[in-house]
Amino acid sequence: MSSRILLIEDEPGLVLTLSDLLEAEGYTVETAGDGPAGLAKATGQAFDVIILDIMLPGKNGLEVCREIRSAGSDVAILMLTAKTQVIDRVVGLKLGADDYLTKPFDPSELLARVEALLRRVRKENLSPVARYRFGSVEIDFEKAEARKNGTPVSLAAKELHLLRYLINHRGKVLSRDELLQEVWEYQPDVSTRTVDVHIAWLRQKLEANPQFPKHILTVRGSGYRFTP
Repeated sequence: MSSRILLIEDEPGLVLTLSDLLEAEGYTVETAGDGPAGLAKATGQAFDVIILDIMLPGKNGLEVCREIRSAGSDVAILMLTAKTQVIDRVVGLKLGADDYLTKPFDPSELLARVEALLRRVRKENLSPVARYRFGSVEIDFEKAEARKNGTPVSLAAKELHLLRYLINHRGKVLSRDELLQEVWEYQPDVSTRTVDVHIAWLRQKLEANPQFPKHILTVRGSGYRFTP
């Protein structure tokens, strides 16, 4: 699966140039031309890297960066700044940006920065777990056992498989299609509705309040995310 990049930039010529450049490298690119549209995409869909210009109409890049982090997203953010915006670069990094690039820049440098961010993201992928604890729940995947408040909870094999995949990718947004592929291996009689049903069952069995889950979260328009 190719890495997904969101480009939030209001200069049409630069948007076209960078989109073509990134797509030529095999990335899937989404674009937004102002702050509010960019923020809506950044918080409503799953991306691996966001390229974020500071000077945007509607809402500047610093505000967008702050609100992305406030929403709990740990997506890698590369900020684009002008030469004179030293203080904005400092503020951007303090607000949670991972890197910055000063305009004008060489396209090869942008690609190098994006590749470096993607390597970092991949290295931070967490190791698979054999046992895990969250809230009042304890799971032993090797023994296929689960306890909530010390009381055994019965989980079907597919529920355990789904839960383990969610936990192994904790903090990441997982689409229904990815879950279908990895957990159900695209069985012909299984639809994305099956994923939703199994998520509901896990919440009913494991969340303190299934109506307001704290761990198995829905990311609207994108899929699900497990939060410890």
